[in-house]
Amino acid sequence: MGFSIATNFDDDLPGLVAPYGAVDLFGKLPRDAIGGGRASYMIAPTSQCRLTEHVKKTHESGLEFNYLANTACMGNQEFTATMQKSIRLLLDWLSEINVDWLTVSVPYLLELVKSRYPHFKVKIGVFAGVDTPRKAQFYERLGADCITLQAMAVNRDFKRLEAIRKSVQCDLQLIANSNCLLECPIRLYHNVGLSHASQTGSKGFHIDYCLLRCLVEKLRDPVNYIKSPWIRPEDLHYYESIGYTSFKILERDAPTQTMLRRVRAYHERRFDGNLLDLVQCYGYKESKSSNQPKRRPIWEFWEFVRPWHVNPQKLLPWKELAKLQGMIYRYEGEPYLYIDNRALDGFMDKFITSSCTNLDCADCRHCYKYMESALRIDSNYSQRCIDLALKLLNELSSGGMWRRW
Repeated sequence: MGFSIATNFDDDLPGLVAPYGAVDLFGKLPRDAIGGGRASYMIAPTSQCRLTEHVKKTHESGLEFNYLANTACMGNQEFTATMQKSIRLLLDWLSEINVDWLTVSVPYLLELVKSRYPHFKVKIGVFAGVDTPRKAQFYERLGADCITLQAMAVNRDFKRLEAIRKSVQCDLQLIANSNCLLECPIRLYHNVGLSHASQTGSKGFHIDYCLLRCLVEKLRDPVNYIKSPWIRPEDLHYYESIGYTSFKILERDAPTQTMLRRVRAYHERRFDGNLLDLVQCYGYKESKSSNQPKRRPIWEFWEFVRPWHVNPQKLLPWKELAKLQGMIYRYEGEPYLYIDNRALDGFMDKFITSSCTNLDCADCRHCYKYMESALRIDSNYSQRCIDLALKLLNELSSGGMWRRW
Protein backbone atom coordinates (compact mmCIF):
# COMPACT_ATOMS: atom_id res chain seq x y z
CA MET A 1 0.00 0.00 0.00
CA GLY A 2 1.38 3.41 -0.98
CA PHE A 3 -0.07 6.91 -1.06
CA SER A 4 0.59 9.80 -3.43
CA ILE A 5 0.03 12.97 -1.45
CA ALA A 6 -0.95 16.42 -2.72
CA THR A 7 1.59 18.96 -1.54
CA ASN A 8 0.84 22.48 -0.32
CA PHE A 9 4.58 23.32 -0.45
CA ASP A 10 4.93 23.39 3.31
CA ASP A 11 8.43 21.95 3.76
CA ASP A 12 7.29 20.21 6.95
CA LEU A 13 4.71 18.14 5.05
CA PRO A 14 7.05 15.45 3.59
CA GLY A 15 8.41 14.52 7.00
CA LEU A 16 4.96 14.49 8.58
CA VAL A 17 3.35 12.14 6.03
CA ALA A 18 6.33 9.85 5.40
CA PRO A 19 5.55 7.56 8.39
CA TYR A 20 2.01 6.93 7.10
CA GLY A 21 2.67 5.12 3.83
CA ALA A 22 3.41 8.13 1.62
CA VAL A 23 5.63 7.33 -1.35
CA ASP A 24 5.55 10.61 -3.27
CA LEU A 25 4.24 14.17 -3.22
CA PHE A 26 2.67 15.79 -6.26
CA GLY A 27 2.31 19.44 -7.21
CA LYS A 28 3.28 22.11 -9.71
CA LEU A 29 3.89 25.81 -10.22
CA PRO A 30 0.72 27.93 -10.37
CA ARG A 31 1.53 28.65 -14.03
CA ASP A 32 3.78 27.07 -16.60
CA ALA A 33 3.88 26.49 -20.35
CA ILE A 34 1.97 23.20 -20.20
CA GLY A 35 -0.68 23.86 -17.56
CA GLY A 36 -2.42 21.49 -15.20
CA GLY A 37 -5.50 20.48 -13.30
CA ARG A 38 -6.16 23.57 -11.19
CA ALA A 39 -6.63 27.23 -12.06
CA SER A 40 -3.74 29.40 -10.88
CA TYR A 41 -5.84 31.27 -8.33
CA MET A 42 -6.76 27.94 -6.67
CA ILE A 43 -3.10 27.27 -5.79
CA ALA A 44 -0.94 29.27 -3.41
CA PRO A 45 1.81 31.21 -5.24
CA THR A 46 4.94 29.07 -5.47
CA SER A 47 8.19 30.19 -7.06
CA GLN A 48 10.76 28.07 -8.86
CA CYS A 49 13.13 28.58 -5.93
CA ARG A 50 10.53 27.35 -3.45
CA LEU A 51 9.66 24.33 -5.58
CA THR A 52 13.36 23.47 -5.92
CA GLU A 53 13.81 23.52 -2.15
CA HIS A 54 10.61 21.53 -1.64
CA VAL A 55 11.80 18.78 -3.97
CA LYS A 56 15.01 18.62 -1.92
CA LYS A 57 13.05 18.37 1.36
CA THR A 58 10.86 15.68 -0.18
CA HIS A 59 13.89 13.58 -1.08
CA GLU A 60 15.40 14.09 2.38
CA SER A 61 12.24 12.52 3.82
CA GLY A 62 12.68 9.45 1.63
CA LEU A 63 9.87 10.36 -0.79
CA GLU A 64 9.79 11.05 -4.53
CA PHE A 65 8.39 14.15 -6.22
CA ASN A 66 5.83 14.08 -9.03
CA TYR A 67 5.48 17.26 -11.10
CA LEU A 68 2.06 17.74 -12.68
CA ALA A 69 2.08 18.60 -16.37
CA ASN A 70 -1.42 17.16 -16.59
CA THR A 71 -3.19 19.59 -18.89
CA ALA A 72 -6.11 18.28 -20.93
CA CYS A 73 -5.55 20.76 -23.76
CA MET A 74 -2.79 22.99 -25.09
CA GLY A 75 -4.80 24.62 -27.85
CA ASN A 76 -2.57 23.02 -30.51
CA GLN A 77 0.28 25.25 -29.36
CA GLU A 78 2.33 22.14 -28.56
CA PHE A 79 3.00 21.77 -32.28
CA THR A 80 4.63 25.19 -32.68
CA ALA A 81 8.33 26.02 -32.43
CA THR A 82 7.64 28.58 -29.70
CA MET A 83 5.82 26.11 -27.45
CA GLN A 84 8.34 23.36 -28.15
CA LYS A 85 11.04 25.66 -26.76
CA SER A 86 8.91 26.47 -23.70
CA ILE A 87 8.27 22.77 -23.02
CA ARG A 88 11.96 22.01 -23.37
CA LEU A 89 12.95 24.78 -20.95
CA LEU A 90 10.43 23.55 -18.37
CA LEU A 91 11.47 19.90 -18.62
CA ASP A 92 15.17 20.80 -18.60
CA TRP A 93 14.64 22.69 -15.34
CA LEU A 94 12.62 19.85 -13.80
CA SER A 95 15.49 17.51 -14.70
CA GLU A 96 18.01 19.84 -13.04
CA ILE A 97 16.11 19.92 -9.74
CA ASN A 98 15.80 16.10 -9.74
CA VAL A 99 12.05 15.68 -10.11
CA ASP A 100 11.34 11.94 -10.22
CA TRP A 101 7.93 11.71 -11.92
CA LEU A 102 5.90 13.65 -14.44
CA THR A 103 2.14 13.34 -14.69
CA VAL A 104 0.71 13.98 -18.15
CA SER A 105 -2.74 13.51 -19.67
CA VAL A 106 -2.01 14.34 -23.31
CA PRO A 107 -0.66 11.27 -25.16
CA TYR A 108 1.68 13.38 -27.29
CA LEU A 109 3.38 14.67 -24.13
CA LEU A 110 3.87 11.10 -22.95
CA GLU A 111 5.66 10.24 -26.19
CA LEU A 112 7.67 13.46 -26.09
CA VAL A 113 8.90 12.79 -22.55
CA LYS A 114 9.75 9.15 -23.22
CA SER A 115 11.66 10.13 -26.35
CA ARG A 116 13.61 13.14 -25.05
CA TYR A 117 13.63 12.69 -21.24
CA PRO A 118 13.66 8.92 -20.66
CA HIS A 119 14.96 9.33 -17.10
CA PHE A 120 11.54 10.60 -15.96
CA LYS A 121 8.98 8.09 -14.77
CA VAL A 122 5.62 9.07 -16.23
CA LYS A 123 2.17 8.78 -14.75
CA ILE A 124 -1.01 9.24 -16.77
CA GLY A 125 -3.31 11.74 -15.11
CA VAL A 126 -7.02 11.43 -14.49
CA PHE A 127 -7.74 13.99 -17.23
CA ALA A 128 -6.85 11.28 -19.77
CA GLY A 129 -10.08 9.53 -18.80
CA VAL A 130 -8.73 5.98 -18.60
CA ASP A 131 -11.66 3.78 -17.56
CA THR A 132 -11.44 0.60 -19.70
CA PRO A 133 -8.82 -2.10 -20.35
CA ARG A 134 -8.33 -0.87 -23.93
CA LYS A 135 -7.54 2.68 -22.86
CA ALA A 136 -5.12 1.43 -20.22
CA GLN A 137 -3.36 -0.80 -22.77
CA PHE A 138 -3.02 2.14 -25.16
CA TYR A 139 -1.13 4.25 -22.63
CA GLU A 140 0.97 1.33 -21.48
CA ARG A 141 2.08 0.74 -25.06
CA LEU A 142 3.14 4.39 -25.27
CA GLY A 143 5.37 3.89 -22.24
CA ALA A 144 3.33 4.86 -19.17
CA ASP A 145 4.82 3.68 -15.88
CA CYS A 146 1.60 4.29 -13.95
CA ILE A 147 -1.99 5.19 -14.86
CA THR A 148 -4.42 7.09 -12.63
CA LEU A 149 -7.87 5.77 -13.47
CA GLN A 150 -10.94 7.93 -13.96
CA ALA A 151 -12.44 7.85 -10.47
CA MET A 152 -15.90 9.08 -11.50
CA ALA A 153 -16.33 6.10 -13.80
CA VAL A 154 -14.55 3.19 -12.13
CA ASN A 155 -14.31 3.55 -8.35
CA ARG A 156 -17.63 1.78 -7.79
CA ASP A 157 -17.33 -0.72 -10.64
CA PHE A 158 -15.29 -3.66 -9.33
CA LYS A 159 -15.71 -5.91 -12.37
CA ARG A 160 -14.31 -3.19 -14.57
CA LEU A 161 -11.52 -2.46 -12.10
CA GLU A 162 -10.55 -6.11 -12.04
CA ALA A 163 -10.55 -6.28 -15.85
CA ILE A 164 -8.32 -3.21 -16.13
CA ARG A 165 -5.91 -4.56 -13.53
CA LYS A 166 -5.57 -7.84 -15.46
CA SER A 167 -5.07 -6.07 -18.78
CA VAL A 168 -1.81 -4.21 -18.05
CA GLN A 169 1.49 -4.73 -16.25
CA CYS A 170 2.14 -1.10 -15.30
CA ASP A 171 1.11 0.35 -11.96
CA LEU A 172 -2.45 1.60 -11.56
CA GLN A 173 -3.56 4.31 -9.18
CA LEU A 174 -6.96 5.27 -7.78
CA ILE A 175 -8.04 8.61 -6.34
CA ALA A 176 -9.16 7.84 -2.80
CA ASN A 177 -10.98 11.03 -1.86
CA SER A 178 -12.68 12.39 -4.96
CA ASN A 179 -15.78 14.47 -4.24
CA CYS A 180 -16.91 14.92 -7.85
CA LEU A 181 -20.32 14.08 -9.25
CA LEU A 182 -20.61 10.42 -10.15
CA GLU A 183 -20.07 10.04 -13.91
CA CYS A 184 -19.89 13.83 -14.09
CA PRO A 185 -21.52 15.09 -17.32
CA ILE A 186 -19.42 18.28 -17.43
CA ARG A 187 -16.06 16.68 -16.60
CA LEU A 188 -14.44 17.24 -20.00
CA TYR A 189 -15.45 20.90 -20.13
CA HIS A 190 -14.12 21.43 -16.60
CA ASN A 191 -10.83 19.69 -17.38
CA VAL A 192 -10.15 21.91 -20.39
CA GLY A 193 -11.13 25.10 -18.56
CA LEU A 194 -8.84 24.35 -15.63
CA SER A 195 -5.99 23.43 -17.97
CA HIS A 196 -6.02 26.75 -19.81
CA ALA A 197 -6.40 28.64 -16.52
CA SER A 198 -2.90 27.55 -15.43
CA GLN A 199 -1.00 28.06 -18.68
CA THR A 200 1.50 30.88 -19.09
CA GLY A 201 0.26 33.37 -21.64
CA SER A 202 -3.38 32.34 -21.44
CA LYS A 203 -5.52 35.37 -22.21
CA GLY A 204 -8.81 33.88 -21.09
CA PHE A 205 -10.60 34.40 -17.79
CA HIS A 206 -11.60 31.35 -15.81
CA ILE A 207 -14.80 31.76 -13.84
CA ASP A 208 -15.47 28.26 -12.56
CA TYR A 209 -18.89 27.68 -14.08
CA CYS A 210 -18.51 23.95 -13.51
CA LEU A 211 -17.85 24.32 -9.80
CA LEU A 212 -20.95 26.50 -9.45
CA ARG A 213 -23.14 24.09 -11.41
CA CYS A 214 -21.76 21.15 -9.43
CA LEU A 215 -22.49 22.88 -6.12
CA VAL A 216 -26.09 23.56 -7.13
CA GLU A 217 -26.59 19.96 -8.26
CA LYS A 218 -25.28 18.64 -4.94
CA LEU A 219 -27.17 20.98 -2.65
CA ARG A 220 -30.45 20.59 -4.52
CA ASP A 221 -30.15 16.82 -4.25
CA PRO A 222 -27.71 16.00 -1.39
CA VAL A 223 -27.70 12.30 -2.29
CA ASN A 224 -25.03 13.35 -4.80
CA TYR A 225 -22.62 13.62 -1.85
CA ILE A 226 -23.21 9.93 -1.16
CA LYS A 227 -22.94 8.98 -4.83
CA SER A 228 -19.55 10.70 -5.19
CA PRO A 229 -16.80 8.18 -6.02
CA TRP A 230 -14.86 8.52 -2.75
CA ILE A 231 -13.23 5.51 -1.15
CA ARG A 232 -13.55 5.35 2.63
CA PRO A 233 -10.41 4.36 4.57
CA GLU A 234 -12.33 1.34 5.86
CA ASP A 235 -12.94 0.11 2.30
CA LEU A 236 -9.40 0.10 0.94
CA HIS A 237 -9.17 -3.66 1.44
CA TYR A 238 -11.79 -4.27 -1.27
CA TYR A 239 -9.45 -2.64 -3.80
CA GLU A 240 -6.35 -4.34 -2.45
CA SER A 241 -7.99 -7.71 -2.93
CA ILE A 242 -8.12 -7.16 -6.71
CA GLY A 243 -4.60 -5.79 -7.01
CA TYR A 244 -4.81 -2.03 -6.32
CA THR A 245 -2.17 -0.80 -3.90
CA SER A 246 -1.56 2.81 -4.99
CA PHE A 247 -3.93 5.60 -3.93
CA LYS A 248 -3.89 9.33 -4.52
CA ILE A 249 -4.95 11.71 -1.72
CA LEU A 250 -6.11 15.26 -2.52
CA GLU A 251 -6.08 18.41 -2.11
CA ARG A 252 -3.15 20.67 -3.06
CA ASP A 253 -4.07 23.85 -1.17
CA ALA A 254 -5.31 22.18 2.03
CA PRO A 255 -3.75 23.11 5.39
CA THR A 256 -0.94 20.83 6.50
CA GLN A 257 -2.90 19.47 9.47
CA THR A 258 -5.83 18.64 7.18
CA MET A 259 -3.55 16.67 4.85
CA LEU A 260 -1.92 14.89 7.78
CA ARG A 261 -5.33 13.88 9.16
CA ARG A 262 -6.35 12.52 5.76
CA VAL A 263 -3.16 10.53 5.23
CA ARG A 264 -3.31 9.15 8.75
CA ALA A 265 -6.94 8.09 8.33
CA TYR A 266 -6.18 6.15 5.14
CA HIS A 267 -3.07 4.61 6.65
CA GLU A 268 -4.99 3.50 9.74
CA ARG A 269 -8.00 2.47 7.62
CA ARG A 270 -10.50 4.10 9.93
CA PHE A 271 -12.04 7.53 10.38
CA ASP A 272 -14.60 8.70 12.93
CA GLY A 273 -16.21 11.98 11.98
CA ASN A 274 -17.50 13.96 9.02
CA LEU A 275 -16.55 12.22 5.77
CA LEU A 276 -16.36 15.64 4.09
CA ASP A 277 -13.29 16.39 6.20
CA LEU A 278 -11.54 13.75 4.13
CA VAL A 279 -12.99 14.35 0.67
CA GLN A 280 -14.08 17.96 0.23
CA CYS A 281 -11.68 20.30 -1.60
CA TYR A 282 -12.57 23.33 0.54
CA GLY A 283 -14.21 24.12 3.87
CA TYR A 284 -11.12 23.44 5.98
CA LYS A 285 -11.39 24.12 9.70
CA GLU A 286 -7.66 24.28 10.30
CA SER A 287 -5.63 27.40 9.64
CA LYS A 288 -2.81 27.18 7.15
CA SER A 289 0.66 26.56 8.49
CA SER A 290 3.01 29.51 8.75
CA ASN A 291 5.27 27.60 6.34
CA GLN A 292 2.67 27.41 3.56
CA PRO A 293 2.87 29.95 0.74
CA LYS A 294 0.19 32.57 1.32
CA ARG A 295 -2.08 34.23 -1.19
CA ARG A 296 -1.59 37.99 -1.21
CA PRO A 297 -4.49 40.39 -1.94
CA ILE A 298 -2.77 41.88 -4.98
CA TRP A 299 -2.11 38.37 -6.32
CA GLU A 300 -5.77 37.37 -5.85
CA PHE A 301 -6.89 40.57 -7.59
CA TRP A 302 -4.55 39.96 -10.52
CA GLU A 303 -5.39 36.26 -10.88
CA PHE A 304 -9.13 36.29 -10.26
CA VAL A 305 -10.86 39.68 -10.38
CA ARG A 306 -9.34 40.97 -13.65
CA PRO A 307 -11.58 44.05 -14.00
CA TRP A 308 -10.63 44.43 -17.66
CA HIS A 309 -12.52 41.20 -18.40
CA VAL A 310 -15.63 41.44 -16.20
CA ASN A 311 -17.55 43.86 -14.03
CA PRO A 312 -15.99 43.33 -10.56
CA GLN A 313 -19.28 44.18 -8.83
CA LYS A 314 -20.86 41.12 -10.41
CA LEU A 315 -18.30 38.94 -8.63
CA LEU A 316 -19.38 40.05 -5.13
CA PRO A 317 -21.79 37.08 -4.73
CA TRP A 318 -18.82 34.81 -5.47
CA LYS A 319 -16.90 36.34 -2.56
CA GLU A 320 -19.88 35.80 -0.25
CA LEU A 321 -20.33 32.23 -1.47
CA ALA A 322 -16.61 31.54 -1.03
CA LYS A 323 -16.83 32.68 2.60
CA LEU A 324 -19.93 30.59 3.30
CA GLN A 325 -18.35 27.49 1.80
CA GLY A 326 -14.83 28.08 3.05
CA MET A 327 -13.49 27.99 -0.51
CA ILE A 328 -10.76 30.60 -0.07
CA TYR A 329 -11.21 31.45 3.58
CA ARG A 330 -10.95 29.26 6.67
CA TYR A 331 -14.32 27.67 7.47
CA GLU A 332 -15.70 28.86 10.80
CA GLY A 333 -18.54 27.47 12.89
CA GLU A 334 -20.30 24.14 12.80
CA PRO A 335 -20.54 22.39 9.43
CA TYR A 336 -23.85 22.93 7.67
CA LEU A 337 -23.36 19.55 5.99
CA TYR A 338 -22.27 16.48 7.95
CA ILE A 339 -21.83 12.93 6.66
CA ASP A 340 -21.33 10.47 9.50
CA ASN A 341 -18.62 8.13 8.25
CA ARG A 342 -19.58 5.40 10.72
CA ALA A 343 -23.15 5.36 9.37
CA LEU A 344 -21.68 4.35 5.99
CA ASP A 345 -20.35 1.02 7.27
CA GLY A 346 -21.57 -1.64 4.82
CA PHE A 347 -22.30 0.89 2.05
CA MET A 348 -19.72 -0.57 -0.33
CA ASP A 349 -20.86 -4.18 0.01
CA LYS A 350 -23.44 -3.79 -2.77
CA PHE A 351 -20.85 -2.67 -5.31
CA ILE A 352 -18.57 -5.66 -4.86
CA THR A 353 -20.90 -7.86 -6.88
CA SER A 354 -22.94 -5.34 -8.88
CA SER A 355 -22.32 -2.09 -10.74
CA CYS A 356 -24.67 0.87 -10.85
CA THR A 357 -23.44 2.00 -14.27
CA ASN A 358 -26.55 0.79 -16.11
CA LEU A 359 -29.04 1.47 -13.32
CA ASP A 360 -31.44 4.35 -12.84
CA CYS A 361 -30.76 5.79 -9.37
CA ALA A 362 -34.47 6.34 -8.85
CA ASP A 363 -35.02 2.58 -9.16
CA CYS A 364 -32.02 1.48 -7.12
CA ARG A 365 -32.33 3.81 -4.06
CA HIS A 366 -29.23 2.31 -2.38
CA CYS A 367 -27.52 5.68 -1.88
CA TYR A 368 -30.77 7.29 -0.74
CA LYS A 369 -31.12 4.71 2.02
CA TYR A 370 -27.68 5.50 3.40
CA MET A 371 -28.21 9.22 2.99
CA GLU A 372 -31.16 9.08 5.40
CA SER A 373 -29.00 7.75 8.22
CA ALA A 374 -25.63 9.36 7.41
CA LEU A 375 -26.29 12.90 6.13
CA ARG A 376 -27.40 15.95 8.05
CA ILE A 377 -27.83 19.33 6.35
CA ASP A 378 -28.84 22.84 7.42
CA SER A 379 -31.47 23.57 4.77
CA ASN A 380 -31.47 27.35 5.35
CA TYR A 381 -27.70 27.61 4.98
CA SER A 382 -27.83 25.33 1.97
CA GLN A 383 -30.48 27.50 0.29
CA ARG A 384 -28.34 30.63 0.78
CA CYS A 385 -25.50 28.91 -1.06
CA ILE A 386 -27.82 27.77 -3.85
CA ASP A 387 -29.24 31.28 -4.28
CA LEU A 388 -25.77 32.84 -4.56
CA ALA A 389 -24.56 30.19 -7.01
CA LEU A 390 -27.68 30.58 -9.17
CA LYS A 391 -27.27 34.36 -9.16
CA LEU A 392 -23.75 33.97 -10.52
CA LEU A 393 -24.84 31.39 -13.09
CA ASN A 394 -27.61 33.72 -14.24
CA GLU A 395 -25.13 36.58 -14.65
CA LEU A 396 -22.98 34.31 -16.80
CA SER A 397 -25.79 33.04 -19.02
CA SER A 398 -27.62 36.37 -19.38
CA GLY A 399 -24.49 38.38 -20.11
CA GLY A 400 -24.86 40.50 -17.00
CA MET A 401 -21.33 39.60 -15.88
CA TRP A 402 -19.96 41.79 -18.68
CA ARG A 403 -22.32 44.78 -18.42
CA ARG A 404 -20.73 47.92 -17.03
CA TRP A 405 -22.14 50.14 -14.34
